[in-house]
Amino acid sequence: MSMEMTAWSSMYRAMNADDDPDRRPFSMALLRRIGRFAAPMRGQLIAFVVLSVVVAGLGVAAPILAGQVVEAIINGGSVTRVALLAGVIAVVALLDAGIGLLSRWYSSRIGEDLIFRLRTAVFDHVQRMPVAFFMRTRTGALVSRLGNDVIGAQRAFSGTLSGVVGNLVTLLLTVAVMARISWQVTLLALLLTPIFLLPARLMGGRLAKLQRQAAGYNAEMSTQMTERFSAPGATLIKLFGNPAAESGEFERRAVRVRDIGVRSAMLQTSFMTALTLVSALALAIVYGVGGALAIGGSLDAGAVVTLALLLTRLYAPLTGLATARVEVMSALVSFERVFEVLDLEPLIADSPTAGPVSAGPVGVRFDDVRFGYPAANKVSLASLESVATLDDRGGEEILHGVSFTAEPGEMVAIVGSSGAGKSTIAALISRLYDVDSGSVSIGGVDVRDLQARSLHATVGMVTQDGHLFHETLRSNLLLSRPDATDNEIWEALRRARLDRVVAAMPDGLDTVVGERGYRLSGGERQRVTIARLLLGQPRVVVLDEATASLDTESEAAVQAALNEALAGRTSIVIAHRLSTIRRADRILVVEDGRVVERGTHEELLRLDGRYRALNAA
Repeated sequence: MSMEMTAWSSMYRAMNADDDPDRRPFSMALLRRIGRFAAPMRGQLIAFVVLSVVVAGLGVAAPILAGQVVEAIINGGSVTRVALLAGVIAVVALLDAGIGLLSRWYSSRIGEDLIFRLRTAVFDHVQRMPVAFFMRTRTGALVSRLGNDVIGAQRAFSGTLSGVVGNLVTLLLTVAVMARISWQVTLLALLLTPIFLLPARLMGGRLAKLQRQAAGYNAEMSTQMTERFSAPGATLIKLFGNPAAESGEFERRAVRVRDIGVRSAMLQTSFMTALTLVSALALAIVYGVGGALAIGGSLDAGAVVTLALLLTRLYAPLTGLATARVEVMSALVSFERVFEVLDLEPLIADSPTAGPVSAGPVGVRFDDVRFGYPAANKVSLASLESVATLDDRGGEEILHGVSFTAEPGEMVAIVGSSGAGKSTIAALISRLYDVDSGSVSIGGVDVRDLQARSLHATVGMVTQDGHLFHETLRSNLLLSRPDATDNEIWEALRRARLDRVVAAMPDGLDTVVGERGYRLSGGERQRVTIARLLLGQPRVVVLDEATASLDTESEAAVQAALNEALAGRTSIVIAHRLSTIRRADRILVVEDGRVVERGTHEELLRLDGRYRALNAA
C-alpha cells in the first residue's frame, strides 16, 4: 500500500469511527449472543480469518523479495537468480490476488448472509407486533433498524474482524522483519508513529463531526421530501399555499449541507497533506539513516529498499488498530439496536393450545369486556419514538363491561358519539388488541384460544380509510386470498360494483393504484377493499365507518357493494349515518365505553333516548 493510500485509509477510518465517550460498556452476554447468532457461519469465519492472515503474510513477503533482487543486482548475482526472484515475486503477486479475491468472496458471503438473517429476523418479528406498536413507533426509525443498523452489524464481520486480524498480523510481521534487518531504523520509524496517528485522530474526529452534522441535515431534508412529496402532504401544502415557505426551509438545510461540504473538503485536503508529509519524512529518515548504514557497511543496499517498502506497510495497520476499538463499539451498538427490537415481546401471540375456528356459520359474543389501551412502555421502545423515556401512562379503561351477542347471520349495528369506543370494539373482534377482562368469542371460542391465521381468515374488516399499497390492483386484492384465480377476482369486483371501472383502466388488474390508493377516487378505493373482503370469503364482517368519508353518489355505490358483502354473513356494522343501519337485527348505542341502549330501529325510537337524539341530529 502506497503512502497516499495509507493516508486515505487512515482518513476514512478516522471519519467513520463513531467514538462516543458516553457510550456504555457492553456485557459479555451481548458478545455471547452475537457469537450464537454467528454460529452457523463458524466455518466460513474461520476460513475468512485464515485467508486474511495469509494475505497479510504475502504482503510482507513482497518487499523482502524486492530487496533481495536489489542485492543480487548490486552484488553481481547471476541472471538466473534475478529471474528466479522475479518469478517468485510474480507468484506471490498472483497468490496475493487470488487469495485476496477468495477472501473478499468469504467477506461478502458472510456479510450478506448476516444482513439477510438479521433483516428477515427483524421483519418477521415486527410483523408479529400488535397494532399498538405501530401506532407509537416512527416508521423511519423502524426502517433504519432494517437498514443502517443491520449494515453496521454486518461490518463487524466483513470489515472490522478482517481488519483487526489482518492489521495485527501485518504489524507484527512488519516490525519483526524490520527489526531483524535494522533495529535502529525500526526504532526511528516507531518513534514517528504518534506524529502519524495524531492527524488521524484530531482531524479525523473533526471530519466525523461534520459528517454527522451533514447526515442530520440530509435526514431532515429527506424527511421533509418524504412527507411533502406524498399525495396527502402535497395536497396539504397546496391547500394552505405555503410552497415558498417550504422551499425556504429546504434551502436553509441545503445551504448548511453545502457549507459543511466545503469545510470537509478543506479539512480532507489538510489531512492528506499532513499525512503525506509525515510519510515523506519517514521515508527520508529510512533512506538517510539506512543509506548511511549501508555506506558504512553495516547494512546492505537491498535491505534499505526492503525497509522503505515495509515502512509503507507499517503505518496503515497501526492506524487501523488505533481506530479498531471505536469500530468494534460502533458494530456492537448496531447489534444491540437490532437485538433491542428482537427482544420486544409481542403482547398478542398464539397460545400453545390455540386451534382453528370451527367450520360453518359463527357468531360473535362480548361477555363483560373491559379494556384500556396499553401504555407505551409495554408495546414500544424509546429509541423508536425518539424520546428519552417511554410514557408509562395508559391502561385507562375505555370499555366498561360491554356485553352483546351477534348470532350467526345476524347484523348488529353499533352507533354512538365520536370517542365512545365503537372502533375499539371492532378492533377487539379481530384481536388487534386483547381484552383486560371478560372475553370476546368467535363461534363460542375465546379469540385468545384461536389461531391468528384462522381468526383473520374468518373475520373480514373494512375501515374508513380503505388503505391500499402502492402496488397493482391484483396484488392488493390477493392479500385476502393469495391463491385466487383471475376469474374469482373479477367475480369479487363484479359483486363490489367495480368490474366495469377496472375493465376500463388501460392496465386492468395490473393498474398500479398509487401510494395509499390515491390514484383512485374515494368510492373506488373503498370498493376495492370490499372486493378484497369478498375475495377472502370471511364468515364474519366488521365494517368500521366504511362510508363515513364518501359523498352521496359514492356512498350509494359502496352501500350496494356492502349489501352484497353482508349477505348471509354475521356482521358488526359501525356507522355514523344511521340511515345505513336501520335494517340491522339489533342496534347498540355506545356512550363512554358502555352499551346504554339496545334494540331494533323502531324499538330505540320509541325509547325516546340517546338513539332518538342521534337520529334527529
